[in-house]
Amino acid sequence: MAVSLTINSKVHDVDLPDNVPLLWVLRDAIGLTGTKFGCGIAACGACTVQIDGVAVRSCQVALADVWGEVTTIEGLGQPGNLAVIQQAWIDHQVAQCGYCQSGQIMNAAALLAETPAPTDDDIDAAMQGNLCRCGTYPRIRAAIKDAALRLTEV
Repeated sequence: MAVSLTINSKVHDVDLPDNVPLLWVLRDAIGLTGTKFGCGIAACGACTVQIDGVAVRSCQVALADVWGEVTTIEGLGQPGNLAVIQQAWIDHQVAQCGYCQSGQIMNAAALLAETPAPTDDDIDAAMQGNLCRCGTYPRIRAAIKDAALRLTEV
């Protein structure tokens, strides 16, 4: 099925079956490889992107079910012009292996857009299901709180 998708503010035309997961549209058809394949069953969060600002697991969203503009990690910020949450991730040295980071950052960005001053409980609830085998959860929480403060200063 031929579909036009807006991804990171750019329109992309793809001609793929309706049931192809958004993850594979992004990675294979569009070439945006920042969104990672982890488990394929929406359990790990590595494939998290945003659709109209809502964090979703792209491995479980079929092409035909994409309802709005898609934002991937590549659309959040760019080198030299990082999003606040990306800079906080760097400042707090959150990333270890880095594989899960794009999904976590996309989830954190959605949380901050909805909850400007998140509590620990808010962060824990939002990040639930984002697997991090390196165990950097305390750094993740610190980075999100730091980004929240920076965003309120703007």
